[in-house]
Amino acid sequence: MPEFSSNYIPSASQNQQRISSDEDTNIDKIPSRRRGSLALEKAEKGTKEVEQSEGRDDFKMVPKKKRNRIWLRTSALLLTLICLILFFRDFLESEESVVPENNIKPALESAITTEQIIEETSIATKVPEKSETENTPPKFKSKHCTVPHPGRPLIQYALMLDAGSTGSRIHVYRFNYCKDSPELEDEIFSHTKPGLSAYPDDPISAAKSLDVLLKVALEKVPEELYNCTPVAVKATAGLRLLGITKSKSILEAVQEHLETNYPFPIIENDGVVIMDGKDEGVYAWITVNYLLGRIGTSKKLSTAAIFDLGGGSTQIVFEPEMMDGTEVSPGEHRYELLFGGHKYVLYQHSYLYYGLMEARKAIKKFVADLWRLASSDEKQSEDHVPHPCLPKNFSEPLDPNDDTIKLIGTGAGHAQCRFIAEQVLNKEKTCPISPCAFNGIYQPPLRDTFSENEIYAFSYFYDRVSPLGMPNEFSLKELRDLTDSVCSGDIDQFSHLPEALKEIRKNPHYCMDLTFIYGLLHVGYEIPLEREVKIAKKIKGIETGWCLGATIAILDQKLWCK
Repeated sequence: MPEFSSNYIPSASQNQQRISSDEDTNIDKIPSRRRGSLALEKAEKGTKEVEQSEGRDDFKMVPKKKRNRIWLRTSALLLTLICLILFFRDFLESEESVVPENNIKPALESAITTEQIIEETSIATKVPEKSETENTPPKFKSKHCTVPHPGRPLIQYALMLDAGSTGSRIHVYRFNYCKDSPELEDEIFSHTKPGLSAYPDDPISAAKSLDVLLKVALEKVPEELYNCTPVAVKATAGLRLLGITKSKSILEAVQEHLETNYPFPIIENDGVVIMDGKDEGVYAWITVNYLLGRIGTSKKLSTAAIFDLGGGSTQIVFEPEMMDGTEVSPGEHRYELLFGGHKYVLYQHSYLYYGLMEARKAIKKFVADLWRLASSDEKQSEDHVPHPCLPKNFSEPLDPNDDTIKLIGTGAGHAQCRFIAEQVLNKEKTCPISPCAFNGIYQPPLRDTFSENEIYAFSYFYDRVSPLGMPNEFSLKELRDLTDSVCSGDIDQFSHLPEALKEIRKNPHYCMDLTFIYGLLHVGYEIPLEREVKIAKKIKGIETGWCLGATIAILDQKLWCK
């Protein structure tokens, strides 16, 4: 606190002497005719003052000195109080960056004068403005943190278009960078039919079929982030089956359409492509285990297996436990993945032509071929082929584009239909590397190398089983019983499930589809009857499938938003 000192104050006699001296000096400056009268007045005045001073006693001089001292002390006290006020004001100003406004006011109000109220108002106006995140619109905020990891944006959007065989789907993902790696906060999903492969000779129309999906992206992504929201279009089995020439023309039209009419940057190199089947399966495995919290953690945990059933292909990916010290045999089926600082040796395979829609075609063709070769009876008609997997008396052309040969349903039941489905799986095909699953493809046996961990099945596995009232986890024996019920034609047992009745009645292929699904899991992949399988469309509110895993891989390539 600053030191204060009082000024020197002269005594009364000294003041009188100084005044007299001044007056004497000034007399010399007055004209001579007035000097006499002034001198006389001075003499009389001096006489009176002497008489008054002689009449006083020493007691009357003491109060004046005390008053001077009291005034000095009061002045010093006031100066000290002012100093304290200034000191605390400076202290509050130095602390205002960390003290909330509602804490500053009570401190000032504890001992305050009218002048201090004015000071308080000025201090309150100096409280720091709200942080940048508090002023940020909700679309730019994170649910998990307010400050991003250094060098990362707080919010990052990404778009993934899944160009499947039966339709196209868009996933609008919203991530945060509360940590160094992206964390998924939200997903918006939309789909449309048909898929790109439905326009084999019209690439421009194929590209425009995605507009309804991209409109969703324009609405959901903040406009300020358009230029740093990557987009990718990855086609699967539908375009693979279309052939190189036609599929290439469609993809080129899609690429040009995106570059010309939309603001989102297309990822480099493989932004608009036909995705490799093994990547499709591995990305799906990443998605499921990421959502389950099995990967991306500091400790390496056991992982779940995934079974994906699309329209044109099916995929299997799991991490075998080789108890006898052996490893997964080398080959394309072996996939080494580094994720979250851990190494995963996966078995994966994508079976082209074994998606649900392709399986239907194969089953129908096998029945027609079998019918032609089964008998040489002249009365037998080759244009009406009985089919055990279709409802009784239901008919449809073998080829949608040629109604020469018609399939006629016999409603024979699950066992008869399963015989056909198992033939399509081609279990007897020579296996170059054993053991095999089906169609001559090597696979470590699930019974021995994956006996305890969870199995997740999605896409058409979910779409066909869930509407019929099956729980999210069931054994293959229970799946077989469900298939028996549907194929028997006695659908009254589903009367407590109106939606199930509606699904079965509008889809004459339900028996065939369930039979193939059961045969694929039990006969093809050799999952034991007592083993339970989980079906899921979403995990923690997020769509299963390969799209999320592929998007995480894209964000891992580079930092998109600065």
